Amino acid sequence: MEVAEAAEFDAVVTADQNIVYQQNLKGRRIALMVLGSNIWPIVREYAGEIAGRVSSAIPGSYSFLEMPVPRKPRRGF
Repeated sequence: MEVAEAAEFDAVVTADQNIVYQQNLKGRRIALMVLGSNIWPIVREYAGEIAGRVSSAIPGSYSFLEMPVPRKPRRGF
């Protein structure tokens, strides 16, 4: 997080759901957004929402974006 702040990033977007337990955001100038999936076709479906959340992120905040895995269609026999 220090490197991202030093490079003047406003937010970090990651799929590492454990990062919230590894980073303390108190006093940080950067926001943290955690994606609910790292599967690209799923993440791509949420591109607009990700962009919106990043642009409205508040320094020192944490946000989790739930990304349910779509149900596979059942094959009938």
